Amino acid sequence: MENCTFTGLLKKAASEFPRCRALSVSGKFDLTHERLQELIEHAAARLVDAGVKAGDVVALTFPNTVEYVIMFLAVIRCRATAAPLNSAYTAEEFEFYLSDSESKLLLTSKEGISSAQTAATKLNIPQVKANLSSGDEFIELFPSPIETGSNVVEIVNDPSDAALFLHTSGTTSRPKGVPLTQQNLGASVQNIKSVYKLSESDSTVLVLPLFHVHGLMAGLLSSLIAGAAVTLPAAGRFSASTFWSDMIAYNATWYTAVPTIHQIILERHLSKPEPSYPKLRFIRSCSASLAPSILERLEQSFGAPVLESYAMTEASHLMASNPLPEDGVHKAGSVGKPIGQEMAILDENGAIQSEGVKGEVCIRGPNVTKGYKNNPDANNSAFMFGWFHTGDIGFFDSDGYLHLVGRIKELINRGGEKISPIEVDAVLLSHTDVSQAVAFGVPDNKYGEEINCAIIPREGSSINEADVLQFCKKNLASFKVPKKVFITDYLPKTASGKIQRRFVAEHFLAAKA
Repeated sequence: MENCTFTGLLKKAASEFPRCRALSVSGKFDLTHERLQELIEHAAARLVDAGVKAGDVVALTFPNTVEYVIMFLAVIRCRATAAPLNSAYTAEEFEFYLSDSESKLLLTSKEGISSAQTAATKLNIPQVKANLSSGDEFIELFPSPIETGSNVVEIVNDPSDAALFLHTSGTTSRPKGVPLTQQNLGASVQNIKSVYKLSESDSTVLVLPLFHVHGLMAGLLSSLIAGAAVTLPAAGRFSASTFWSDMIAYNATWYTAVPTIHQIILERHLSKPEPSYPKLRFIRSCSASLAPSILERLEQSFGAPVLESYAMTEASHLMASNPLPEDGVHKAGSVGKPIGQEMAILDENGAIQSEGVKGEVCIRGPNVTKGYKNNPDANNSAFMFGWFHTGDIGFFDSDGYLHLVGRIKELINRGGEKISPIEVDAVLLSHTDVSQAVAFGVPDNKYGEEINCAIIPREGSSINEADVLQFCKKNLASFKVPKKVFITDYLPKTASGKIQRRFVAEHFLAAKA
């Protein structure tokens, strides 16, 4: 049964690759898989001493640190539920997330997070700080719980244990709580390991926050169960100035990121190229649409195949991916083939659509959540006809590759014409003077909705609104050409680097008003 759990897969990797590097903090210390497992078991025992019980939700808010990784895995090990939270939240936001998750304990770094501590105090949630001084020591907890002789060896993880509690990013509504089980996590990391052929020979540098499902599942946990190595930046977060030096120093073979980070890495390459780049097996992109022009620039710049994939929190991350070159072609503009689960395109009546016909992307499989927490309305609309409904519109081509058109609620309805903002984004980003771009719908008296867009020019460029509109008119049907172009140096993003059109629209419409 343990091999059906994420924890079982982690233990298996530690026994198969005990001396292989598992986790590094850049420039500080390295942990082997065997040592990491020892640290997890010890920390789990200390959590049990602190009163953590099976089924308890434990909130964690840290930068990307070794303490976070160990405490996250220790929470899961003692059959509790880990609820990672963004340390940049305000006290009010922490209060919502701590309350909504019904957290019983808050774990933070030794330095603490004042806004989280304020919220926890208000909700009477106990707080514990965690610190690891060196790789030769064990995690210290403050206040230190009284040792009760807890024997975590006797704790057996079950596939049905709720291991992870995350909130959706709330693209179109209030964030929804998503519980994911040991089985969900185990299925997902095995899917990721399988499609990218991750092994003990692989190494990656984490560029994404570990409170988000992308960095957590694809970067960290999949690597660990494969016996591979993960490096955490010394700063505890992505830094363009240290990224390539870390990649070279730790013999990285791949990395995964959101399109905005890929674009930052590309900009850095153009303005301050490195003397040399490591030989990568592949570069992975996920969490938002990657424009074909950006994919092409990445491949030309770094000499590695760029594999776009498709994922969401409710699927424990991965749903589809372009394959490695030895397993098939990777197609720009497609998110690839379904991985480890069933996927279908359904119409509004639940009928499966044939190739080339657009409809809602729906999935089912062992990686998919059983439902949102305390949200029957969301569950009723998301789980229909025996499928989980993603809210994305897409179609399969003749090779079985999935192409996404956009979120159902983000399609722009201009006088009855449904326009995909992803298509407009791709055209904008193909302009050589555009660094970042996003199209979005705005209310319009005549058409109901009209298209606007915002762009960040490439450094040194003098591109203006007229230039953008002229380019769009050459490359888009007339009804898809934006009516207004905002030239800016800032686009609102989520903490994981994802651009949300709703927030972008609100930001620029407020500025316009």
